[in-house]
Amino acid sequence: MHLLASQIAAATGGTLHGPDVEVSSASIDSRSIAGGQLFVPIVADRDGHDFIAGAVDAGALVYLTDRAPDPAVAATAVRVADTSLALADLGRAVRAGLPPRVVGVTGSVGKTSTKDLLAGVLATTYATAASEKSFNNELGLPLTLLAAADDTEAVVLEMGARGVGHIALLCDIASPTVGVITRVEAVHLEMFGTLDDVAQAKGELVDSLPSDGIAVLNADHQIVRGMRDRTQARVLTYGVADDADVRATDIVLDEQLRASFTLHSPWGSTLIALQARGEHQVPNALAAAAAGCGLGVPIEALAAGLSDATLSGLRMEMTTTASGVVVINDAYNANPTSMAAGLSSLARLDARRRFAVVGTMAELGSDGPAAHREVARQAADLGITVIAVDEPAYGDGVAHVGGVGGAVAALGELADGDAVLVKGSRVAALERVVQALS
Repeated sequence: MHLLASQIAAATGGTLHGPDVEVSSASIDSRSIAGGQLFVPIVADRDGHDFIAGAVDAGALVYLTDRAPDPAVAATAVRVADTSLALADLGRAVRAGLPPRVVGVTGSVGKTSTKDLLAGVLATTYATAASEKSFNNELGLPLTLLAAADDTEAVVLEMGARGVGHIALLCDIASPTVGVITRVEAVHLEMFGTLDDVAQAKGELVDSLPSDGIAVLNADHQIVRGMRDRTQARVLTYGVADDADVRATDIVLDEQLRASFTLHSPWGSTLIALQARGEHQVPNALAAAAAGCGLGVPIEALAAGLSDATLSGLRMEMTTTASGVVVINDAYNANPTSMAAGLSSLARLDARRRFAVVGTMAELGSDGPAAHREVARQAADLGITVIAVDEPAYGDGVAHVGGVGGAVAALGELADGDAVLVKGSRVAALERVVQALS
């Protein structure tokens, strides 16, 4: 969105210092500044104000600051009380000028993939903006709104939470008219506390919807299905359940783990063929279909949008090495639900030997040790050899190694017919194993 510095000052209650120039988007990272942007210095582990001069040198035309502007910095400044709160205020101001098609997507698992699939669906019919990567918090969400083009007709916003009240805050900024909830699982319990707390937090999305909005709920998940009582909006359900409004039958995976199925909906039925890999992407596609059709996307366009949609990186990326080894890079994140889905996908491959190189599943609280042992048990039942990297909680019966080198050494001499899944929480950064294998 193009904004004048004076509009930024008005939206944030700030004071303008310098020429009233125009910016096209915003950044909180001085290393990735593009010319013509607004720089928002965030005070966290490091003070973003220390990088204002560098951001201006890189092309920022305007910057926010909570202190007196530096006269040696040759750019317009807007002085505000708190730069993080000012960024949220800017998000609200931009949202007020957008059309009503603003979709929030949340859930314990699948929200980024659902966001990607829905963006592909809506883009067939509307000029669509969507969260980059996993820009899903109180900083990333307003940055997404500020990055939307002036002609934007629909926006898809991923919404994450670290506790009760966080999604309510994001909804206060974004005012979504459609809310999609994937699943509620016992993940991030170190931050939430209990599964009930997770459900309370995720349900804040449907709490916020207007009466003429749409709540898109997973009919196959009882906790999410029950959230229909928390919203005044119209409810659309999705899943394989017979009573789901949007449902899938005849699910088939090809040799590349890409799912195809027949989609049934109030708007008609059609064959869907996904590029996204894994049967666990089917419910994500159904959620995107329900939201898309609810917003007026024709079912023929819907099928094309789902077929063409690509997912954010490090999610079920499949490659084959020069020696014929199939490597599945699902290293972006991991929790018990997504780990089970990854193992199930690996087991579906036609392979001579199957290995899972796994890292820690972070933020599970007191449930962590048992959850890791359960993953090891599931892998054993599927005939998968587990190599655990820097995580002893997977217990006996698996190979425990240190670092990337240890994982590659434990895999040994791989050959045509072998398949390797690489998966762990973001802190494990196991994509390094994929790079080594490649």
